[in-house]
Amino acid sequence: MTADEARLEAKATGFAETLTALTRGVLGPDSPRFSAGYSGTRVLVAPLDEDGMTATSIPVAIDQVPCLQLHIQHFCCWDTAGQYLATDRADVKVFFESSLEPLLRHEYVRKGKNPPGAHLQVHAHRDELAYLLRLAERKQSSPSGKSRRGKPPRVSEIRFPVGGHRFRPGLEDVLLLLEREFAIDVEPGWRKIIEAETGKWRQSRLRAAVRDAPDVAAAVLRDLGYAVDPPQGDGLPAPRSSGMDSRLYWP
Repeated sequence: MTADEARLEAKATGFAETLTALTRGVLGPDSPRFSAGYSGTRVLVAPLDEDGMTATSIPVAIDQVPCLQLHIQHFCCWDTAGQYLATDRADVKVFFESSLEPLLRHEYVRKGKNPPGAHLQVHAHRDELAYLLRLAERKQSSPSGKSRRGKPPRVSEIRFPVGGHRFRPGLEDVLLLLEREFAIDVEPGWRKIIEAETGKWRQSRLRAAVRDAPDVAAAVLRDLGYAVDPPQGDGLPAPRSSGMDSRLYWP
């Protein structure tokens, strides 16, 4: 393993420890621990079974009865500048106990534009939506229609955008959804943990957005009365893509 690979794995291990603290703090100390390890050229961060090698789901109970399963995995890499830990792909799926099809899934694909890189898919059915999906098949410009030709339309194929690459929801948002809508069992003090981790997640998203649009950030700070000068000298980080090429503006 090269020094750069070891550094990436160490960063991902820190991320795994954060996810472990979050899920155990909300769902209980018996939730499986997240671990980080190489999967090809990326580092996989996922909860592991008791053997420490097999990826597993996280059980979620309602009134002390296991009702749901959370499937969570993140494939991590370096960002474009090779400085910050980035997510190449992330999947958060909610299953009803023993079901093979998820109820809903939050997904993120770092290179994704069409369909949106960050999206939500809900596995449900409504006749009107199925009808609209059938109409979409008639248009060659619809990527979903192309892949669906000859198959019954399914609402679960609709990818609802959820804030783009920079402002997508985190695992905290999914846990909050499950508690609010399904009254899952949670640990004492869970809300403070959710609030703290949500704050960290949103700030990390803000920092990424600022790196995408530093001129906009500088202008806002000047409007607030801050003195902001452009950077000078050698050894500065390489500039990111500007304009619509930046992930800030990707769907």
